Amino acid sequence: MKSKNTTGRSRKEVFDEYASPENDYAFDKTVVPVKMAEHSSNDLISRSQAKRLLLRIDRFRRVVLDFQSVKQIGQAFAHEICRVFVRSHPGVDVRFVNANEEVIRMIKRAQSA
Repeated sequence: MKSKNTTGRSRKEVFDEYASPENDYAFDKTVVPVKMAEHSSNDLISRSQAKRLLLRIDRFRRVVLDFQSVKQIGQAFAHEICRVFVRSHPGVDVRFVNANEEVIRMIKRAQSA
């Protein structure tokens, strides 16, 4: 892993992105790269995989699930995130970003079930 010491972002920009004034500037947002939950290519299909992905995200008020480079997800995986978790944690705002059409279709299917 390589890390640069220089960046175009300031500390204030980072704090403003992940901490909100309505929550006394506590870090209440997280971004979860869904791709990191894959053990092998295109295997995000089970409820247990979704549960592992969702571990401890209920500690945040805002959660962004980033589907960058995820080609597909299974029905049980989507249902666990979009129905089971969202319904049992109404205080957590879950957003989905960078999802392709197939992933969006599965998310919408789970949300409407």
